[in-house]
Amino acid sequence: MGAGHAHRLYVPGGSPVHRLPPQCKLVALLAFVLVVVATPRERIWAFAVYAVLLAAVAAVAGIPYGLVLRRTVIEVPFVAFALAMPFVASGEKVAVLGLRLSESGLWGAWNILAKGTLGVVASVLLAATTEPRLLLLGIERLRMPQLITQIAAFMLRYGDVVAAELRRMRVARAARGFEARDLRDAGVLARSLGALFLRSYERGERVHLAMVSRGYDGRMPVLHDVGASMAQWSAAFALPLAAGLVALAAWTVP
Repeated sequence: MGAGHAHRLYVPGGSPVHRLPPQCKLVALLAFVLVVVATPRERIWAFAVYAVLLAAVAAVAGIPYGLVLRRTVIEVPFVAFALAMPFVASGEKVAVLGLRLSESGLWGAWNILAKGTLGVVASVLLAATTEPRLLLLGIERLRMPQLITQIAAFMLRYGDVVAAELRRMRVARAARGFEARDLRDAGVLARSLGALFLRSYERGERVHLAMVSRGYDGRMPVLHDVGASMAQWSAAFALPLAAGLVALAAWTVP
């Protein structure tokens, strides 16, 4: 798989979290999310402990908390849905700040917000400490079909290329005095999208021919060894194991 380039979500660093093999971090993330989802929603203290564990991971990795918070805005649509639940859910009503809200809706909203936010923060930390190309290598080491990982690798590599082509086309339209103002300009924008598709298709053909001429046989060369030792697996599973103990306590302690 090609070397690629650093993605804007990745925060370069040399912390122990950065150095962990990607497949270890992927499995640890999945295990952590499963533990969080399995935790009873009524155990609010358990979710506070999970947040502390993620804060500790961010501190070890050297990822600023402000950066993590800014990237959690991706869950805003889910937050909006959760905030609507107390108003639309049925069941017993309780008074909150002068409003009659559904008790089951309040618990449902808390369940979505707490578990969703913890999952998003864990994913943000994974993206900030692992280069995308290494994530793809880690997925491949976990026996994901190579066809899927190759498609994802090409999307990652050439997504920025297509975006740059779109910017050049926008600059060319502006240089000719075009500025989209209303629906009457939709035809010009539609033709621009068609031209962008054709240019991307032609570029893909050229790239494929170049790869075939260099011996491409359906498998990308692996330029990085992402093998993992038992010590690295153990380090990666420190987070889900700690979360598992918290979840066990949440289920057993009244």
